[in-house]
Amino acid sequence: MQIPVRMSQRGQRGFTLIELMVVVVILGILATIMMPRILDRPEQARRMKAKVQIRSLQSALGLFKTDTGQFPTTVQGLEALIANPGIKGWRSSYIEGIKVPLDPWGNPYVYICPGAHDDYDLESFGKEGEDGGADNNADIESWDLDRE
Repeated sequence: MQIPVRMSQRGQRGFTLIELMVVVVILGILATIMMPRILDRPEQARRMKAKVQIRSLQSALGLFKTDTGQFPTTVQGLEALIANPGIKGWRSSYIEGIKVPLDPWGNPYVYICPGAHDDYDLESFGKEGEDGGADNNADIESWDLDRE
C-alpha cells in the first residue's frame, strides 16, 4: 500500500544557480576580509600569554626578594624560584610546578640580574627565538610590557 504524498498548494522552488553563485561570492569576499584577522589572533594570544607569564614571574621574584632580601643572580636564574639556591630566608617554591615555565613558543625566558633596565631584566625573544625583531617577532620585555 502506498502512502499518498501531499504536495503543498504553492509550488516548491529551489535556489537558482545564479542565487547560489551570489552567496558563494559573498562568502568568499567575507572570508578574504576576515581570514587575516582570524589567523593573526593565535600570535596575539601567544604574546599576551608571554606578558601574563612575565608578570607572574615578576610577582614571584618580588616575593623571593621580600623573603631573602635579594633577587636571584643571573647564575641562579629563575630556577631559584623553585629550588633553594642556598640563600637564607628562602621559604618554598615561589611558582607552581616543578620547573620554570617556558615562553609560549617553547623557549626559556631570559633572566639577567642585575639588569640593564631595572633590578633585573626578564624577557622572551618571541616567535623567532632571537634577540630583536619587530611586530609579531618583537621581544617581550619586563621593562616595556605596555608597549603594544
